[in-house]
Amino acid sequence: MKAFRTVRFLSLKPQQHLIRRQIEDAFSDALDGAQYIMGAQLEKFEQQFADYTGARYCVGTGSGLDALMLALKALNLKPDDEVIVPANTYHATWLAVANIGARIVPVEPDQNTYNLDARNVKNALTDRTKVIIPVHLYGQPCDMGTLTQIANDHKLFIVEDNAQAHGASWKGRKTGSWGTVNATSFYPTKNLGALGDGGAVTTSDSKIADFVRSCRNYGSSSKTAVEMIGINSRLDELQAAFLNVKLKFLDQWNQERMLLAARYTERLKPIEGISVPSVLPDAFHVYHLYVIKAKNRDGLKAQLASAGIETMIHYPIPPHHQKPYKKLIGEGREFPVTEKLASTILSIPLYPGMSDDDLDYVCEAIDAFYR
Repeated sequence: MKAFRTVRFLSLKPQQHLIRRQIEDAFSDALDGAQYIMGAQLEKFEQQFADYTGARYCVGTGSGLDALMLALKALNLKPDDEVIVPANTYHATWLAVANIGARIVPVEPDQNTYNLDARNVKNALTDRTKVIIPVHLYGQPCDMGTLTQIANDHKLFIVEDNAQAHGASWKGRKTGSWGTVNATSFYPTKNLGALGDGGAVTTSDSKIADFVRSCRNYGSSSKTAVEMIGINSRLDELQAAFLNVKLKFLDQWNQERMLLAARYTERLKPIEGISVPSVLPDAFHVYHLYVIKAKNRDGLKAQLASAGIETMIHYPIPPHHQKPYKKLIGEGREFPVTEKLASTILSIPLYPGMSDDDLDYVCEAIDAFYR
């Protein structure tokens, strides 16, 4: 075992060091532009991110949650309409459905990929089902071919939650372009992260794009006329300017993530007690997180902490065990696959700029625990 060191779960400093001068120039450009809300920087980013994802339109929002809510709101859902969501996800996905007043229908994930299991989606369909929300969890895209076929067969909408999968793709087609309308987050820890909060809606439907543009801006497409009851949720100029810089580096950073992930997999796969991520053949995984399944997970987490290694659990308490959602989906609902994952998964350090020495130190510490 190498000498004791501290390994952060995530450090943004390597990225900041690489692009610091460009970020400072972007700040100056935005400052000098003197239009701090819905100006040229936002317009530029919306076009560039739409081009990057392959969607025709991008509409910047104040956060990823707002983006998901606006995407759902654009579909004109009614209170009895059902929205299929993963049981295994961050609760914000459920929160967006709850906030627009539709019914949350959780389904179990595939136990190997952690993403929506299409077979469970089929079994959950009713005559009230209107939307499927695939969450591309940890950076691996869902099986969008099968989910799209289900949606087409039953005349349903797909709304991708693309917050963890910037740059990922299924059969060569990027996430964020498959659904009728899609949402993402630019929270600073994401693969494409702002220097504050932010999000976006992507779509190839011009009417939906127009709706979201108006709804995010008080329900108005001009300074005087109000077309609908809207909200105030706009990606500001500074964040758009920073994202314009960072988007240029996204593919490079994703490649770094993939190389680190491959090194982890090579080192950890032989260790008895560890299951490394399972990647589907048609998936281009961008490793927002590197998540293992571990025997005696809590013991391993504690041992790594004592060795100076930060880890996290995504997520320790499933949404169906969170107080507000018990009332919404009914008491006593059981999701054994989700609960098993919550008790066994562990996210270990991975970020662009992470050193090989730090990665080797993590692997040696894990190996030492199981030996």
